[in-house]
Amino acid sequence: MGDDIPTEGVIIRAENGDVIRYDETGLILRLSDKVIADIAARLELKPQAAAVTEAPPLPDLPDLPEDIDLWAPRREGDWVLFQANMPGADGQRGYRRHVSGGAVIAETRGPLLAVLGIGGARAGLGSKGPARFRWHVMAPADDVGAVGMGGEGEAVETAALEPLRELTVEALIADELLARRRASHQSLPLVLVRAETDMSASAHDLGAGAAVANLDRACANLQAAAARLGTRAQVLAVVLDYTLEDLSGDPVAYRDGMIALMERITLGMAKQGLARPIFLTSFDCGTQDVTRGPGLEGQWELSWNHADHRLVFAAPSYAFQIDDTGRLTDTGRAEKALLMTEALLAVHGGGRWHCPVIQLAERAGDDIRVICEAQDGLMIDAGDPFGAGETAGFALEGVTNGARITGIEFGKYDTKALILRCSKRPEGEVYVTYAHGAGPGLGPYPANRGALRGEFGDGALRRWALPARLKLTEGGP
Repeated sequence: MGDDIPTEGVIIRAENGDVIRYDETGLILRLSDKVIADIAARLELKPQAAAVTEAPPLPDLPDLPEDIDLWAPRREGDWVLFQANMPGADGQRGYRRHVSGGAVIAETRGPLLAVLGIGGARAGLGSKGPARFRWHVMAPADDVGAVGMGGEGEAVETAALEPLRELTVEALIADELLARRRASHQSLPLVLVRAETDMSASAHDLGAGAAVANLDRACANLQAAAARLGTRAQVLAVVLDYTLEDLSGDPVAYRDGMIALMERITLGMAKQGLARPIFLTSFDCGTQDVTRGPGLEGQWELSWNHADHRLVFAAPSYAFQIDDTGRLTDTGRAEKALLMTEALLAVHGGGRWHCPVIQLAERAGDDIRVICEAQDGLMIDAGDPFGAGETAGFALEGVTNGARITGIEFGKYDTKALILRCSKRPEGEVYVTYAHGAGPGLGPYPANRGALRGEFGDGALRRWALPARLKLTEGGP
């Protein structure tokens, strides 16, 4: 009889299938999802399907600007990173924006770089922006921009960055650096720029005034912005632009004041954990009317005695166009930035940038031999781009017998020595000048101008000789 009892079967069957079955292990119940959910609720259990470990929810993305072509946004910490096709030379690449809002900036590798500047009122001017690389060249986000405070009040603390509305020399240097790197297919860094100025009446006052205090704040903001980005900070250069503004009346006092200024800036940067900077400047040649003065002469002292600071004279200012108030035009600002960029790249690349310097003027019979220190061979630019005239910017002072320069020749075996041919032997307490002490001039360049340069470069990229005023000494026969 036991053999006739089935070991499995159906006890209750519904239209949609078996409800209760049995086999040798016991009863098998097939319950509906609704019943299972009800049982789970009564037992304070979750359904089996919900027992699987769930991935944590993705952080919400804040609203991004609707009017830009962006894609693939993602959240990383406090930043939203995305790809976009932005206006300007930056173009199609990665960008980022802080979750709290603010400006879009380029997504870059490496440290946050900086090109800073300090000087008088003329240094606080800029051309209309934006930069070519508008999402790479930034200023502290204090709604002041690249031109700084101008000595009016204290700069505010901020770790955010914003694009530029105007282009100072510092901003144009940063923009040119990026253009060079783009042309060489190198990575494009993020660069902060800021120029601080005030109305100090001497170089000593500048080193203790509002401009240098606000430059300290710029360095602190640089470090804060770098920390916010999760990287480090590096100052590429500090541009000095202060000469005609010095009213001390003493060339040596001007030199000492500029050395003290560089020391003050260096110490201030050290307190912020920043390395000793490269100081970039131009040799100011004055204006169409101002061709002499203690500040102009003090630069000669500074060019050979600047303590242990890395001071680079990138060019004489006769290479830059100015307006009738003695301020750089937009073209002049671009010309200055181009030469300063070339000098900065040379120095950062382990090389040197040394504009020709006239060191000695001595008699050579009825003529004058001029000895120069130069990085490469010298020549007189045949194009005379600044309108220096037939004597290429050379002149004689203190002559009592009417002698004048009639021509210029180079030494047969030494291209760093020039012979100034004279109409007759110059008599008196004679000084040989170059790009100095000229009469008032017209045109877009300073009255003090010259055409002596090194053989290096092409087009606007030349090493032009610095101004000079040397007493004529007795030399050869």
